[in-house]
This record gives sequence, structure tokens and C-alpha cells, in this order.
Amino acid sequence: MQEKMKTVLIPRGRKNEENFVLVSVNGRNFKIMKGVEVQVPEFVAQVLENARMMEDDARSYVDRMAN
Repeated sequence: MQEKMKTVLIPRGRKNEENFVLVSVNGRNFKIMKGVEVQVPEFVAQVLENARMMEDDARSYVDRMAN
């Protein structure tokens, strides 16, 4: 069965950060370059989106606690 693919773009990080992100799902590992549009299986794109949403939530919480 063919996996559905999705294009993702992870922004580049700071100079001291890795230029890739590692994603592991059910024993399958993916090394995704930052700053480049890449095709990944839909479930990997979902993991990346969930991680981004959690980062946003954490940032909002810290901002609320600081004020």
C-alpha cells in the first residue's frame, strides 16, 4: 500500500542547533533537514505539527506566568 505523502518545511534554527530533526514513529526513523521542503509520510507531518502546537502552548504558558 502506498503511503500518503505531505510536503513539510521546518524553519532553520540558530547557528548552534542541528540542521535536521529526527522523528521516530513505530520503529521507523526519519531525519528531516531544516530549511528545505521535503516530502514525508502524512503521519510524520502530523507528528511535526503536534510538536509545533505543543511548543506554541508551552510558550503561551510561560508568557502567561511571566505576566
